[in-house]
This record gives sequence, structure tokens and C-alpha cells, in this order.
Amino acid sequence: MNSPLAVKIINQSPFPLPQYETTGSAGMDLRANLENPVVLGPLERSLIPTGLFIELPHGYEAQIRPRSGLAAKRGLTMLNSPGTIDSDYRGEIKCIVVNLSNESQTIEPGERIAQMVIARHEQVEWQQVTILQDSDRGAGGFGSTGKQ
Repeated sequence: MNSPLAVKIINQSPFPLPQYETTGSAGMDLRANLENPVVLGPLERSLIPTGLFIELPHGYEAQIRPRSGLAAKRGLTMLNSPGTIDSDYRGEIKCIVVNLSNESQTIEPGERIAQMVIARHEQVEWQQVTILQDSDRGAGGFGSTGKQ
């Protein structure tokens, strides 16, 4: 097994650093760094701080994703999902939480509100052409692969 990627992090919250909850986890939970609870009415959204600042190596991103339990049980999810934290961003990680339920939802200080996945990515150099190689799928999209 490869050794884990070392990533510099500043934690200005009173909560523990994000961690993998199981050996097979891809994401680490992020906590709401709040002094007081935040109440979101139906269809309301709020930018929730985490108190975390990271320095990712070039070629990596942090993806901010919803937590499935919050989405299923309370209708809380992330807008702009997955959000991307670029390797050259040094600001605080914040999560755009939206309440898609029909009831007000309260986000408590320290509550686990999102998950963060660290992933490699590539940058491309465009090669402009006039024709693309054909494929079995062709230009079919938006559900076209499900047709028989």
C-alpha cells in the first residue's frame, strides 16, 4: 500500500481534523465551524465555514460533496456539488448548504455537514481539429445509452 499524501492544513476551528471513518472511506467529513446554530428554511441556502485551510500539491483537488445521511434524512445537500478546491486556493473551505426539505433545518456547531475527497486531476492542452473519431455512442446523450 502506498503511503498517504501529506497535505498541509490549518485548523482554526475547535473541532478535530477531518479523518477517514473507515479503512475504505474515500471522503472525510467536514464540520460546521459555527458559534451559534444556523436555521435554514425550505429552499434556503447558507455558506457554512469549516475553519479549515489547506495547501494541496499541484495536480490535486479537494472535492466537496454532500453527506448522504443528511440528504436522505433531512434534505440538506451541497450546491455546486461537487465543489472544487484548487491546489492554489489558500482561503477557508466553506460549504454551500441548501435545505431541499419542506421544513426548517438547523445546522449545529460542529455538525458534520459535508465530505471532502482528495483526487488527482490532469490538465489538458487542446488540440483543435475539424473531425472527431467516431464511436459506438456517437453524439447520443441525456439518456440515450439506456435505450434498447
